[in-house]
Amino acid sequence: MALWLYKLGRFSARRVWLVIASWVVIIGVVGGAAALFMGPTSNDFQLPGTQTQQMADKLKAELPEASGGTGTVVFTSSNGEAFTPAQEKAITAALKSVTTVPSVKGVIDPFLTTAQKADGAAQIADGEKQLAAGEAELAAQAPTLEAAANELASGKAQLDAAQAQIDAQKAQIAALPAGSPQAEAATAQIAAGQAQLDAQKAQWQGGQDQYTTGKAAFDAGQATLTEKKAELAVAQRTSDAAAKVLFVSENNKAAIGQIQFSESMNAVTPANRQLVQDKLNTLDSSGVSVAFSKEIVEDVSEVFGVAEVVGVAVAAAVLLIMLGTFVAAGLPLLMAIVGVGVGVGGTMALTTVVDMSSISPMLALMLGLAVGIDYSLFIVNRHRQQLLNGMEMRESIAKATGTSGNAVTFAGLTVVIALAALTVTGIPFLAVMGLAAAATVAISVLVALTLTPAMLSLMGTRVLSRKAWAKNAIATTKHNAELAGLNDAEKASADEAVDIARSTRGWGGLVTKHPVISLVTAVVALVIIAIPATGLRLALPDGGSEPVDSSAYQAYSITGENFGTGMNGPIIVVGSLPAGLDKNQANTLNLDVADKLREIDNVTAAVPVMMSEDLRTSVYQIIPTEGPASESTVQVIHDLREASSSLESDLKVSIGLTGQTAANVDVSEKLGAALPPYLAIVVGLSLLLLILVFRSILVPLLATVGFLLSLVAAFGGVVAVYQWGWLGGIFDVANPGAVLSFLPIILIGVLFGLAMDYQVFIASGMREAFAHGQDAKQAVRTGFKHAAPVVTAAAIIMISVFSGFIFSHLTMVRPLGFALAFGVLIDAFVVRMTIVPAAMYLLGKSAWWLPAWLEKILPDVDVEGAKLATLTDIPDNARELDEPLESAAVR
Repeated sequence: MALWLYKLGRFSARRVWLVIASWVVIIGVVGGAAALFMGPTSNDFQLPGTQTQQMADKLKAELPEASGGTGTVVFTSSNGEAFTPAQEKAITAALKSVTTVPSVKGVIDPFLTTAQKADGAAQIADGEKQLAAGEAELAAQAPTLEAAANELASGKAQLDAAQAQIDAQKAQIAALPAGSPQAEAATAQIAAGQAQLDAQKAQWQGGQDQYTTGKAAFDAGQATLTEKKAELAVAQRTSDAAAKVLFVSENNKAAIGQIQFSESMNAVTPANRQLVQDKLNTLDSSGVSVAFSKEIVEDVSEVFGVAEVVGVAVAAAVLLIMLGTFVAAGLPLLMAIVGVGVGVGGTMALTTVVDMSSISPMLALMLGLAVGIDYSLFIVNRHRQQLLNGMEMRESIAKATGTSGNAVTFAGLTVVIALAALTVTGIPFLAVMGLAAAATVAISVLVALTLTPAMLSLMGTRVLSRKAWAKNAIATTKHNAELAGLNDAEKASADEAVDIARSTRGWGGLVTKHPVISLVTAVVALVIIAIPATGLRLALPDGGSEPVDSSAYQAYSITGENFGTGMNGPIIVVGSLPAGLDKNQANTLNLDVADKLREIDNVTAAVPVMMSEDLRTSVYQIIPTEGPASESTVQVIHDLREASSSLESDLKVSIGLTGQTAANVDVSEKLGAALPPYLAIVVGLSLLLLILVFRSILVPLLATVGFLLSLVAAFGGVVAVYQWGWLGGIFDVANPGAVLSFLPIILIGVLFGLAMDYQVFIASGMREAFAHGQDAKQAVRTGFKHAAPVVTAAAIIMISVFSGFIFSHLTMVRPLGFALAFGVLIDAFVVRMTIVPAAMYLLGKSAWWLPAWLEKILPDVDVEGAKLATLTDIPDNARELDEPLESAAVR
């Protein structure tokens, strides 16, 4: 590998303009593709296959009016007083104007909604009065009907008795001789009696008909009253259920409006979001202050912000101090910009065909800048040292690429492995994020190995300042005078003695003089720093995580103060109702379900809000007691899901959860479950790579244990600042809460890769000294002395770049920037520059032990460039090609 990279570096140094032109073409193609095909990014962290996504899909198919994004607008009076009638009318008019914005499906006006609730309550009260009056009227009619029924029954009995008497008389007459005077007289008398009885029967039937009509009217009235009573009961239960869901505060000083979009919030363009804000911001003239929720004001289209620029500026200052010339300091920055331009540009070009979260290009940018500067710096620094030692220009470039470039290649490979392994988590947005960052790091490695040698050749001797050249000339003259009269072997021995003497000084010398104390102190310190990590809680960011002066934070805090923090994170429950219900039955069942849901701990309100036309799908809104990222709300999510089985058995209704609050819990839990296998894969693959690089068992194990210490300490720092609020004023953490849910898995991948970077550069120097014949313990000091300055500078640069993201315009990037900056600080200065040299000094020669059978099968990748140490022959034609450029560079 070292020899191949040597040839690549030499080719790049000889074919300067070909290499530069190639990269210019690549940049042009990628930039054009990004300009033509760049689409919007989002903060959609839905996970396919989760219940949240299944319920969202169900709503989209069966109740489309309930799908789409929702944003909240919070109104307050500018003077802190209650709203005036004029202000209420102005808010209503402004909200109505928002419906003209593309993508806006409708609005919920807080004052109209409150008025409708009041009208509904009044109608219920009026209905109850009418019901009471009707019941009283029916109650008054009931005795009359009962008396009439009794009288009719008594009359019917008398008529029946009279008819029976007449029928008996007829039987008696039938026994008399036919035609006899007695029979004729009796027959006439019976006929007269029957006629009189029939008249009475007809009179009775009229009364019966009148009673039947009255009874029917009474029964109809009774049925109507029963129906109205049921309707009023449902209306009253509905009103009671919605009583705690307020849109205007009780003191009339704050109001919540909602904007309903026809598409998901991630699909709403920044232009339409801004148009919504513009239409509502006109309320300033009415003395109304407007604060928008995070969903409305969040604009993830901007990748680079002011804070990031400051971080890069600090890195540039470090480079200038280290390299001493603007030309040399600018080269690593230029290389990083080229790598980031190609990597992030390519990432953005794919946003039209790949769903990509906003943090994907941000992570690629963050890492591309950091590793791009560092990788180029390692090669530039090696080249400068070789030039000062008198090596020919292009030979120095080639050997720097073959040695430091070799370390860069394997260091970059560990980062790429760690990032690409995010695909095994089964989480789509993480896979895209990891691949985008891995591709950018890989491009940064290619830039360092090709464009950096070409630019070094073009720069010539200007890579060192005149002061550095002059100082080196004086030192060389003095050195030659001191070694005058000695042969080459004696000179090499004298130089090595001086080098060994110098290696006993400084931090490396101090650590190796007291290795046990250094090792124990460093480990104990990291364990103490890691203690807060035991309380790590994960969630996705909400409005409470935004900067205090932001509109999103104001909306979040005002809502919490006036309506309860639970209003910031409602939970959507989707119910599947049994078939065969009429509307009243479905409404009653929905209220029964809401009653059951309201019984769950830390649920403030549970309200049925919508039902499909076929009465089979219903939507309920749950308002938890606390905010969306709180522990109690997470528990509410679990309790609601556990309640599904009891609802199924008791009410024949199955439920599922959706909405952002439930989705956040799903994402956090799936990310937590993905951590152990991901860590095992990353560490396992990288251990194999490090065994290949260092040809040792203990050095890779030491590197991995050191990484784990760095990791838990970084977690401890993140929890202390972002969850506990320590130093919150410094890091702009106004509302401490749960840690970003995908921070741990990204931190593991990125920090492991970067930690192995420093391990490769520190340990390869030690390996190089050991391979060249030094005692194992002395090799630790020598390697540390040579690598420490550049690793220190590289770490400071990386910390500076990451620190710039601590104050990023994207809030979710901030804890990630802090975690990476703090993790690199600990890993570089405590683990790699304290624990590793102390442990390796104690291990001595055993640090480089490798089983004989493994030694035979491992290929020799020659990361320290031992094969290049004796490489001195340069083809004549190559020397001829070198001369013109070198002359031009010197001029």
